[in-house]
Amino acid sequence: MKRFVLSILSAVCCVTATQAWAVAPLDVPVVPPSIDAASFVLMDYASGDVLAAGNPDERRNPASLTKLMTGYVIDRALDQHKITMDDVVTVPQEAWVAGNKNLDGSSLMFLKPGDRVTVRDLVRGIIIDSGNDACVAMADYVSGSQDAFVGVMNQYVQKLGLTNSHFETVHGLDAPGQFTTSYDLARLSRAIIGGEPEEYHMYNEKSLTYDKITQQNRNGLLWDKNLNVDGLKTGHTESAGFNIIASATEGNRRLIAVVMGGKSAKGREEQARKLLTWGFRTFTSMQVFKAGQSVASEKVWYGDKSQLNVGSLDDVYLNIPQADSDKVKAQYVLSNKQIEAPLRKGQEVGSINIVDNGKVIKTVPLVALDDLPKGGIFSRAIDYIKLKI
Repeated sequence: MKRFVLSILSAVCCVTATQAWAVAPLDVPVVPPSIDAASFVLMDYASGDVLAAGNPDERRNPASLTKLMTGYVIDRALDQHKITMDDVVTVPQEAWVAGNKNLDGSSLMFLKPGDRVTVRDLVRGIIIDSGNDACVAMADYVSGSQDAFVGVMNQYVQKLGLTNSHFETVHGLDAPGQFTTSYDLARLSRAIIGGEPEEYHMYNEKSLTYDKITQQNRNGLLWDKNLNVDGLKTGHTESAGFNIIASATEGNRRLIAVVMGGKSAKGREEQARKLLTWGFRTFTSMQVFKAGQSVASEKVWYGDKSQLNVGSLDDVYLNIPQADSDKVKAQYVLSNKQIEAPLRKGQEVGSINIVDNGKVIKTVPLVALDDLPKGGIFSRAIDYIKLKI
């Protein structure tokens, strides 16, 4: 096993990168706070590490947290230039509460048939007002119908690898067969924050006035003076309970708290606040590898070069208890005793294990950092002889 020591204390922290490999709960000996909810997850944004969780894979009714996927689909349509924020949408009949009894008594932007509203304002109505009518209007505009839009939502469920999620509505009102989990929602939130920088600021807006009606954002943590919360969403139905996803920053760090099945509107906020406060106080976050950083140079046989730089193609972040920040080391192991050409950039040649007090707390791929083609016949013959001697 090849070993090398990381200078953890000098690592550079950053919160804008994502990883190419799957993430899993962080295996560190800490006790999370007691959370009064059916399911919860606290995730570090930069790494995707799960810092605390309770029933994270329990399938539950998402209620208006569904609107995160609705917004994600809309933003993909914006990215693909199918629509623009300045497009003007004519509100269809089915988006009117009087024409759609399913919307009666639910959260609304209070649209009327024939209203002409920009995509920007409808998106704000979805995020700030949690307007079910705005969801219907945008679904019709983007995909031609709610059913077609729901189909796209579930396509992105597959693309994002949300294995415990399925949507049946564009707004989140109760429907048979509709479910998601706190873990999947944390991953979706991470994708929204990282993939929609121009739109994400809307999740931080505290109010919206439309047609002389002003409504407040239902995420009360946006007003919390002790946490810098800038999103994301709340939701509630009788079967779902009180749900919230809150993302907060502290310096260069960002955490995402998901609480599902809370007891009350204030209660869900208190549980999310408890998770975020505990996460910032308990863990330190650091960048232990930069993308493309060489951790070693390995001997290569039968190549046009004899040495290969190995490391990670992606930024690698680590969250550990603050008291352990000076105890972390790393070691790597090659998949084979000898590395042979040809090799392509990004090809996995082993793994990097990050170790705290002798216990592996995170494993990431060790890859070739450059292409390395086969050498000529003469150099390959020499390597063959060397290996036989």
